[in-house]
Amino acid sequence: MSLRRSYGPDVPAVERRELWAWALFDFANSGYTTVVITAIFNAYFVGVVAAGHPAATLWWTAALSLSYLVVMAVGPQLGALADRDASKRRALLWTSLICIAGTAALAGVGSGQIALALGLVVLTNIAFGLGENLIAAFLPELARPEAFGRLSGYGWGLGYLGGMLVLALCLYWIQQAPPEGTSAAVRQCMLITAVAFLLAALPTFLWLRERAAPVASAADEGFWSGWRALDDLRDLRRLLYCIVAYQAGVGTVITVAAIYTQEALGFTPANSIKLILVVNLSAAVGAWVFGPLADLLGHRAALGLSLCGWLVALLLLGLDAEGRWIWWAANLA
Repeated sequence: MSLRRSYGPDVPAVERRELWAWALFDFANSGYTTVVITAIFNAYFVGVVAAGHPAATLWWTAALSLSYLVVMAVGPQLGALADRDASKRRALLWTSLICIAGTAALAGVGSGQIALALGLVVLTNIAFGLGENLIAAFLPELARPEAFGRLSGYGWGLGYLGGMLVLALCLYWIQQAPPEGTSAAVRQCMLITAVAFLLAALPTFLWLRERAAPVASAADEGFWSGWRALDDLRDLRRLLYCIVAYQAGVGTVITVAAIYTQEALGFTPANSIKLILVVNLSAAVGAWVFGPLADLLGHRAALGLSLCGWLVALLLLGLDAEGRWIWWAANLA
């Protein structure tokens, strides 16, 4: 059965390359979240930029929390504006360029530049989060409802592969540097990540079409109108509460992964990166399996199975103070 949604004669048909263009955006932007948020820059911030300050991890997580709060507050309004003007692709382009430029600017952050580092991380993570909202909004225009899980799974799988490839390139770059040049190599990895994002996102902006027509939206009714609309959408409100609850745990694990392995378990930066590389491969397989499974079993059941896996993984980590099960738990999660 075709994944593509069918339209009438007045609307351009969905081309196969558009499905690829949509999925490849995950491939493009995952280098940012893998290298900057999960694997490399977070540990660099704690160990070098903040010079091991006792509050460094708190500063890092607080900056990310601030960025997520901004995305939660601004995201609905940006989506309403994009609906009103039929400008999802244009908004996606701007959020991508901001994230790319900010990531490249991280290459100039050195020891002691804490405020600059945190400011750029907040800016880039806001742009990344808003871009995730915008690219997801294209899914109903491209795929049949019964194929949402499959196409979404393909996108997530490509995303993990993209993150893995950029991370592998960064690992190679760091390992080629002499010991006294490791910090410089880490900063240069920010440029590698930015360029990879820019190049891999080109198919999205060349091939993905904007099919929606401009419509009147909540954007004309005030900033908080989108949130007030949740009062009449009980199921959606429950879903959002659920997402906030489980993402609080999942996001915490992801954002401090490299910090935990290096500061608590004594991993070298190279070994932390190798762990996350293997985890990305496992995650790609999981995305490709759970995408069709969600269409088969239902999205709620598939989500429940996934969260059960996370609970088991976190239980293993909590009982393992010496890190003996870290590889098993990380790949299960």
